[in-house]
Amino acid sequence: MPRIDSDIKLDFKDVLLRPKRSTLKSRADVDLYRTITFRNSKLTYYGIPVMGANMDTVGTFEMAAALDQHGLFTTIHKHYTLEEWQVFARQYPQALKNVAVSSGTGEDDFKKLGAILTELPQVSFICLDVANGYSEHFVAYVKQVHAAFPHHTIIAGNVVTGEMVEELLLAGADIIKVGIGPGSVCTTRKKAGVGYPQLSAVIECGDAAHGLGGHIISDGGCTCPGDIAKAFGAGADFVMLGGMLAGHDQSGGEIIFHDGKQFKLFYGMSSDTAMKKHSGKVADYRASEGKTVEVEYKGNVEVTIQDILGGVRSACTYIGAAKLKEMPKRTTFIRVMQQTNEIFCG
Repeated sequence: MPRIDSDIKLDFKDVLLRPKRSTLKSRADVDLYRTITFRNSKLTYYGIPVMGANMDTVGTFEMAAALDQHGLFTTIHKHYTLEEWQVFARQYPQALKNVAVSSGTGEDDFKKLGAILTELPQVSFICLDVANGYSEHFVAYVKQVHAAFPHHTIIAGNVVTGEMVEELLLAGADIIKVGIGPGSVCTTRKKAGVGYPQLSAVIECGDAAHGLGGHIISDGGCTCPGDIAKAFGAGADFVMLGGMLAGHDQSGGEIIFHDGKQFKLFYGMSSDTAMKKHSGKVADYRASEGKTVEVEYKGNVEVTIQDILGGVRSACTYIGAAKLKEMPKRTTFIRVMQQTNEIFCG
């Protein structure tokens, strides 16, 4: 029998961070780097845990090189060839510590993953990415990959509930991607009616993961640096960005000109555009669950990175968190009906 969960669930837009007394004198005093040791791989990560999403138009080698300069991470999209990986490794060997190889769940995906990891032993992260992380097939695939590469750190998702976070961690994953439907070019909530408000998903999934010594990524729903700060405050260990990193020089796709303005395409990996590009068509048994948009050209991603890091540092000073790791302990959320004064929004 259907049931209704009537507990209040919240998104980033529903809250603000409450300021608290702080001993920090400047944003420069905030340490955004984290040292994280993973549950299953036992490897240790050191960096700023903001990630570029493994989308064609975001998870590029060019983006990885740029983000690495600031200690940020990139999950590389799965459509690069082994030869392209080899070229990247020769050009940017120092960036390999801050990238993950992405893989689907098919037999050919597994073989390709093995070939890349054999050729590039410096890469220690694997991203197993499916739209629906609740299938038994996906759990079995996580177990298979962990058995084959026990000393690699496995990112797996996407899910939005604590029990599935626990199952994937017990299957061998180290970091669970949390988010179904919050992304700016995701239409799962419209097409399937499935999803979960992202702030509540992060709080609940983070609690489940940390209880088992695991970690989570808040994947999707961030529209501005303040949302990233809220995700960290809610307990996310990493925050993954798609739309905020689209439209830059380092983003995939060609520049398009309209009415004297420059744009770049940005699309979901379950969109018509992505499926036609990589599979030739949308399969008869499914619907597109992503959209394609034209994002106004933003230039070099350097400016956006500085804006993001500056915003998170500012949030830390407002709540008195000297280190990024301290944010959840220092966070109190206030429910609101309005985020900002929009009188001059246009």
